[in-house]
Amino acid sequence: MIDTAQNLKEYKKRLKKALDNKFLRSAMGTFASAYKEAQGRIFQGVDVEGLRREIAKGKDEALPHLEELYQAFKAKAEAAGVKVHLAATAREANEIIAAIARDNQVKKIVKSKSMTAEETFLNDHLEKDGYEVVETDLGEWIIQLRHEGPSHMVMPAIHLSRQEVADLFSKVTGEPQEPDIGNLVKVARKELRKAFLTADMGISGANFAIAATGSLGIISNEGNARLTTTLPRVHVALVGVDKLVPDLHSALRILKILPPRATGQIITSYVSWITGANECRTATGGQKEMHVVFLDNGRLAISRDPIFSQALRCVRCGSCANVCPIYSLVGGHNYGHVYIGAIGLILTYFYHGRKNDRAIVQNCLNCQACKAICPAGIDLPHLIKETYCQVLQGEEKLPLKNKLLRRVLKDRKLFHFILRRASLAQKPLARGDGFIRHLPFFFGKEHDFRSLPVIARTPFRDLWPKLYQKVDNPRYRVALFGGCLVDFVYPEQGIALLKALKDQGVQVEYPMEQTCCGLPAKMMAEKDVAKEVALQNLAALDPADYDYILTLCASCGSHIKEAYPKLLAGTPAAVKADQLVSKLIDFSSFLTQVLKVTPKRFRGGKKKVAYHSPCHLCRGMGVVQEPRDLLAIAGLEYLPARDEDTCCGMGGTFSMDFPELSAELLKKKLDAVEETGADLLVTDCPGCVLQLKGGMDKRKSPVKVKHIAEVVAEAQEAAQD
Repeated sequence: MIDTAQNLKEYKKRLKKALDNKFLRSAMGTFASAYKEAQGRIFQGVDVEGLRREIAKGKDEALPHLEELYQAFKAKAEAAGVKVHLAATAREANEIIAAIARDNQVKKIVKSKSMTAEETFLNDHLEKDGYEVVETDLGEWIIQLRHEGPSHMVMPAIHLSRQEVADLFSKVTGEPQEPDIGNLVKVARKELRKAFLTADMGISGANFAIAATGSLGIISNEGNARLTTTLPRVHVALVGVDKLVPDLHSALRILKILPPRATGQIITSYVSWITGANECRTATGGQKEMHVVFLDNGRLAISRDPIFSQALRCVRCGSCANVCPIYSLVGGHNYGHVYIGAIGLILTYFYHGRKNDRAIVQNCLNCQACKAICPAGIDLPHLIKETYCQVLQGEEKLPLKNKLLRRVLKDRKLFHFILRRASLAQKPLARGDGFIRHLPFFFGKEHDFRSLPVIARTPFRDLWPKLYQKVDNPRYRVALFGGCLVDFVYPEQGIALLKALKDQGVQVEYPMEQTCCGLPAKMMAEKDVAKEVALQNLAALDPADYDYILTLCASCGSHIKEAYPKLLAGTPAAVKADQLVSKLIDFSSFLTQVLKVTPKRFRGGKKKVAYHSPCHLCRGMGVVQEPRDLLAIAGLEYLPARDEDTCCGMGGTFSMDFPELSAELLKKKLDAVEETGADLLVTDCPGCVLQLKGGMDKRKSPVKVKHIAEVVAEAQEAAQD
C-alpha cells in the first residue's frame, strides 16, 4: 500500500527530505525543461485549443450517458465472446478478478501498466490470495521490485537513477549490472520473457472502451502490453467507466493529443485495438477467455456533479505533473497518492479518502500551468480549491488562519485598519530602504529566504486626493483596481501608472470602497469569503461607469476574470461580474493595444532588462506578448531568460505555508535572471515584485526589480527631460 502523509507536519518533513535529494531535483528539472521544448516543437502549426475544445465537448457529452455507453459496450463485447462486469467499488473489482483467476486455475499473472489497477491496489489483493503477479512495463516492474507506487502516470520510475536501477537488477539477477540503459533494458527483457511464457493470465488496462463496437484501445511504448493481452490464455482488462467513448472517432480525437502531451511523441510505438476473444492455442477449445471489468468506485456519482464532473475528462497523460513547478522539485511520491500531479490532488479525495488528501491538496501554487497544458481543458486549479473546500468541511477544527481570514477580509474597514496599524508597529523593524530588518517573531527561520517589504507609511488610497487629476473631454474613463499590495505596500506602482498615462486623455478614478480581490480567500478554500468580497468590489466598481477596469496586479486580474463569474453564477450580480470581466485590462495591454503608444514617447536608455512573466498574467489573463512589446517600445533591451513563465514561488499564501518550496522556486528563477547579465528584472505583478525583489535583496544581487509601470514611467520622464 502507498503511505501518504496524513497531516501537514509530517508532509512537510517528507517534502524537505525530497528537496535534499539532489538527483531527484536534477532529474525532474531536466525532464521539465526538455518536455516544455518538445511541446513547442510537436504542436507547431496545430490548433491545440480547437482540439482541446473538441475533446472537452466530447467528454462532457458522454459523461451523462456512461451507464448507457456501458450497456452498449457490454452488448457488443459479449456478442463477440467477451464477459463484461461492472464493479461498484475497488474491492469488488479486485474480488471479481481474483475469482476469474481462481475459476481458471491460474497460478501466474503478468500485468501491463494500469493506473486503474494501482487505484484498486490489485497486486496486493492478488498476492494475498497466493498468485504470483509480475509487472511487465519496465518502469512498473522496477517500482514493483522496490515495493513503491508509481511516481508518474506514464513514467512510473522517473525518480530513479541508472545506478539505483543497476543496483536493484544486481540483486534480482544475482550478478553485478552496469548502469547502462541498453544493458538494463536487456536484463529486464530477459527476466520478463520468462514471465510472459509461463503466465496463465494477462491483466491490462485500456485507454479507450468503444461502446459502438465493444472494442478496447491500448497505447504503449513497449511491446509488453501486446504480449500481456495475447500470450496468456486468460485476458482481463480493468477499465474505469470514464474510459467509455461512443465511437472510434471519439477515441482517435483523443489519440491526436494524448501521446504528445504524455511523452512528447506524435504517436506511441504501439496502438492496439482489441475486439472480442481471440484465438489462443494454449486455451481450452483454442479460444482465449477474455473479461472486461469496468470500475465505478465513485465515477458515476462524479459524472453527475456540476463542479467535479470535468475531472473525468482526464485522459491520464500526466502532463499536469510534467509542467508543475512543485512536482519538478519533489516528485510524484510527494505530489499525489496513487494518482499524481494536479489531477491526483483531486482524485485522491474521491478514490482514496479525505485523510489521504488533507495535506497534499494544500500544496498548490495556483500557477495554472496544469490548466494550460491539460489536453481535455480541465480547470484543475479551480477543482483543487473546490476539493480543499470539501476537505475542510470534514475537519474537526478549522485552521487558525482561516478563522482570522473569515473575520478580517469580509470587513473592509477592519482589514484596512489592521494594515495601517501594522505600518506603525513595524517601525522598529524597518531598515530604511523599504525592507524589514529581520523577520517578525511569528515567522520561522525557514521564511528567511527573502527580505520582506515594509507596509507603506501612507497607502495609495490616502495619497489619491492629491494625485487625482481631472481630465477634460477624456478619450477613456478607467477605474484603477489597486489590490492590497499596490494600495498598502507599493503605492509607487500606482503613482507610476498615473505618470505613464499623463497627457494621454485618460480619466483615472480610484473607487475608495474597493477591497481585496479575494484571491487569498480562494487559496485558503474560503468560498463564502471570496464571494462576499467579490460583491463588495462590484458595488464599489460598477463596470457600466467605465470604459476599462485597469489593474496593475496580474493575480487580482486573473482572480477577477476567472473566479468572479463562478462565484456569482446564478445570483443577481452575475451580469455585472461578466461586464466587469469584459472591461478588465492589464497595464501593458492598455498601453499597447488601447493607447497604442509609440517609441517617440520614451527614452529607455537601452537598459538591459530581464522579464518575469507572472503566472496569472500569461495563463490567467492570457497576456503574453504585450509586456515584451512595451519594453521594446520604451527603448529597453530585453534579454530572454530561462523559464520566464515558470512560477517565482510566491503563490500568495503558498509562500507562507510551504516556504522551503517557495525558496527553491525563487532560487531557480533568480539564477536564470542573473545568467542573462541584465541590470533590471521587470514584471507585471506586485506579488511577484515582493518575491523577486526580496530574493534579490537577500542574495545582495545588483539586479534591481521593478514593476513594468515604474520602468515605463521612468523611460517616459527621461524622454521629457
